[in-house]
Amino acid sequence: MDILDSIRSEALALPLMAKFALAMAIFVGIPLLFRAASLPGVVGLLLAGILFGPHGLDVFGTNPAVADFFSDLGKLLLMFFAGLEIDLQLLSRARNRSVVFGLATTLLPLATGTMVGVLFGYGVIPALVIGSLLASHTLLGLTIVRDAGQANREAITVTVGATVISDTLSLIIFAACVTAFVSGFSFAGLGLQMMQIAGFCAIILLGLRHVGGWLLRRMEHEEAAYFVILLVLLAVASVMAELIQLPGIIGAFLAGLALNSTVKDRPATNKLNFVGKTLFIPAFFVVTGFLIDPVAFFGSLLHQFPLVLSILAALLLGKWGASALIGRVFGYTSPERLTMWALTLPQVAATLAAALVAHSTFDAAGQPLLDRNVLNAVLVLVLLTAVLGPLLTARFAPRMGPAPWPGAQP
Repeated sequence: MDILDSIRSEALALPLMAKFALAMAIFVGIPLLFRAASLPGVVGLLLAGILFGPHGLDVFGTNPAVADFFSDLGKLLLMFFAGLEIDLQLLSRARNRSVVFGLATTLLPLATGTMVGVLFGYGVIPALVIGSLLASHTLLGLTIVRDAGQANREAITVTVGATVISDTLSLIIFAACVTAFVSGFSFAGLGLQMMQIAGFCAIILLGLRHVGGWLLRRMEHEEAAYFVILLVLLAVASVMAELIQLPGIIGAFLAGLALNSTVKDRPATNKLNFVGKTLFIPAFFVVTGFLIDPVAFFGSLLHQFPLVLSILAALLLGKWGASALIGRVFGYTSPERLTMWALTLPQVAATLAAALVAHSTFDAAGQPLLDRNVLNAVLVLVLLTAVLGPLLTARFAPRMGPAPWPGAQP
């Protein structure tokens, strides 16, 4: 232990530029090494975050403000470009299918997760919170699908669109549970939040499309200004989402959809995409690795194995059931259904944030909404699915065959 502490002290004392150089080497070198080993680069970045983060060598400190900023911006850019790269004609045709799959991939994991909570002796509200944590997902494997040239496939577009539905519904359920646990359930509060969400979507999809699009068109010949305005619009959409208790990633995704036809393939947009993929998006995956404590991870596996296994099984079964059922109804091939399942497995951004909030929420008797056992199980779930989701995506996505031409009939 003394040796590890000595290494940590030396690592933490490295000059700032040395840490920057190490981070750049991680962003570039680790994905290349893992892809050479036929493994997703995302997995390597997550593992690098564990190794160099506060639970490993602690190179970047316990509260790395710069790394956190890079991570937050990378998470937003990931979803912003997910919205930009969607074929709007295909999305329009697949709108109803996105809603159907979004409902299915929310409700089935919600049901299986709630059942696990009840079976392990938790009350109805904590059990519903466990279910709501499984209902959302983070599209960690989306970069893998894009790199495979499959982004315009209808099954992928439906899955990306369903993410907005699942994240929004799961967070509404979670917010209602927190309110009921602390001060009792209120239909008025839930109704107010639903109206806020509807108004927010209208403002972003309509207002940002017209106002932001007009502003960007006036700056088409000023590339630097165009670049900065894109970032400002992304930040505004994210902050507006957080003001109504939605994750900023939903605002970023909707901003990408709203500006899709205006900014796609513009030089400044391509440069922002390059900067995002080179710096900010890798930072998001590395900083996510910072959150994983290997000691707590293996301790939970040993001491709470039945609970961890049951929660993991509830997620796998719920997400698989939604993908298999809805995919068959829509006539998707087996590799498409499996890719949909793999994309909806990772439990990172919304799941981890909600779990931490639930653990720090107490009732009048001083009891937490989620106890330490469930929180540790969620940490295990985050790590396992953050690795398993991209691995399965990399395995199934190439099996879908040649991607259709953009705009082709599904």
